[in-house]
Amino acid sequence: MERRIFGKTGLSVSVLGFGAGPVGFLGTEQKQIEQIVNTLLDAGVNLLDTAASYPGSEEALGRAVAHRRADYVLVSKCGQAFPDLPGAAWSPQVVSATVDRALRRLRTDHLDVMLLHSCDLETLRRGDALEALVKARQAGKIRFVGYSGDNEAAVYAARHPAIAVIETSINICDQANLATALPAAREENVGVIVKRPIANGAWRPAEAFRGIYQGYVQPYRERFAAMRLTPRDLGFGGDEDWPEIALRFTLAQPGVHVAIIGTTSPANARRNLEAAAKGPLPAATVAQIEAAFARARQQAQQPWPGLT
Repeated sequence: MERRIFGKTGLSVSVLGFGAGPVGFLGTEQKQIEQIVNTLLDAGVNLLDTAASYPGSEEALGRAVAHRRADYVLVSKCGQAFPDLPGAAWSPQVVSATVDRALRRLRTDHLDVMLLHSCDLETLRRGDALEALVKARQAGKIRFVGYSGDNEAAVYAARHPAIAVIETSINICDQANLATALPAAREENVGVIVKRPIANGAWRPAEAFRGIYQGYVQPYRERFAAMRLTPRDLGFGGDEDWPEIALRFTLAQPGVHVAIIGTTSPANARRNLEAAAKGPLPAATVAQIEAAFARARQQAQQPWPGLT
């Protein structure tokens, strides 16, 4: 498994990471979660990403792999209000309380990264939520402060001196951050986690999606259809190659350190490992995908921002 230096954190991270949103939102059984995560860790994946707002996700990861804490970089997210925690959304009180609760749920004495979870630009600029994470870092509860989001807020976060990591959307159907947040992160040597690197499987039929993902994927499905690309156009065989094409496109972008994929299937986890092992797409193929996105966006006559 290829590893990259995670920006100014100095950590070494695998190019493929695990996103624990789906196992939470889709109610995956604990034994299956343990199989997926341990398979990935055994293969060299060493970044696990979760969030306070993913139902049961932090607890499940804690039960599954807390005994292997030295084997992975642990990332969670915070900022939303919760009935069992004090403070309004984005308040210092709720941020601090969520950090403490994450430590208990994940069965650890520290998080490697805690991200503010997609707050807007105004909240970032106000600064009190961010300051709460800085205090958590000073207390040794987290090692690095970060932000998860897109567009102008992600650019602002990448340039903020307190922030060492951003998590942002980059994929074949979501390329706005390639011209904005990603260059800013490169300039500031900020670690970059990419969410949705395989575009939520936008090539799959609508009936293939369950729960919140039915609506979640629709903007990508519309963009994907408008791009009018086939795997054969890119030198591949058929639709079964789209996950590989999408992941390798994301990993080809300069400044990307790790792409997190969420899955509830051990078989898909293994396929993701195989795709990542093939390395980034060739530059000519990347350019072909970027050109198709640009044409479709122009024809749509709308900006197609990064989707938070």
